[in-house]
Amino acid sequence: MNNLRVTLMQWNLIWEDPAANRLRFSEQFEFLKDTTDIVVLPEMFTTGFSMSPEKVAGVWPDDTLAWMRKEAARFNFVICGSIMIKDQGRFYNRFVWVDPTGAEKIYDKRHLFQMGGEDMIYASGNQQVVIDYEGWRIAPFVCYDLRFPVWSRNKNSYDLGIYVANWPSARYKVWEKLLVARAIENQCYIAGVNRVGTDGRELTYSGNSSMINPRGEIDLALTPGIEEYKTVEISLADLNAFREKFPVMTDADDFELKL
Repeated sequence: MNNLRVTLMQWNLIWEDPAANRLRFSEQFEFLKDTTDIVVLPEMFTTGFSMSPEKVAGVWPDDTLAWMRKEAARFNFVICGSIMIKDQGRFYNRFVWVDPTGAEKIYDKRHLFQMGGEDMIYASGNQQVVIDYEGWRIAPFVCYDLRFPVWSRNKNSYDLGIYVANWPSARYKVWEKLLVARAIENQCYIAGVNRVGTDGRELTYSGNSSMINPRGEIDLALTPGIEEYKTVEISLADLNAFREKFPVMTDADDFELKL
């Protein structure tokens, strides 16, 4: 698939209520049938950025995974975003990707936000993930990962990076600038999907979700502060042509990560 239609869903989240959030998303999916290939939801899209997983986190594989499989098959598009989950006795902030066949891929958030106490409650992931889908290579990341360019560094391994977030509005300019930086330095498309509204800790979120092309240009920007979703079509042929014309990655420094 040369062209990929990606829907960014910038949504308000009902605090710590997975069933209610799943229902709200299902209602919106009805309007997206036959219009998109991938729907990207925010970080912790069933609960908001809660530090109380013992109250509402499911045990993997949980009800949300079953719901994602059902809805992806029903509407024939990929559904992805992060959820809180308990797996083998530990809590994770887990990015989950489910395609229309029901196949899933997971990525556990590597960088936990210590200023919010996330590192005291959740376990950190230790594996980078690249998802192969319809000829595209897609790398998932979660929120605070955005601040760490070494972890996100593209060694010609992915074409689209997806960052899902609960990134407070007080730091929205940092969010916007780092998304552009990740697109330019990695010569790839970058999708950033952030929530809106106010959570149970009285933190506010303005969204500022966008799709950025490898030149650092904004191909799609959602309206700050409101619930909104929009779809953008991105081109693998255009990406490869730009990489061939301006082959920055051939001069990149080699390195290895020590996890």
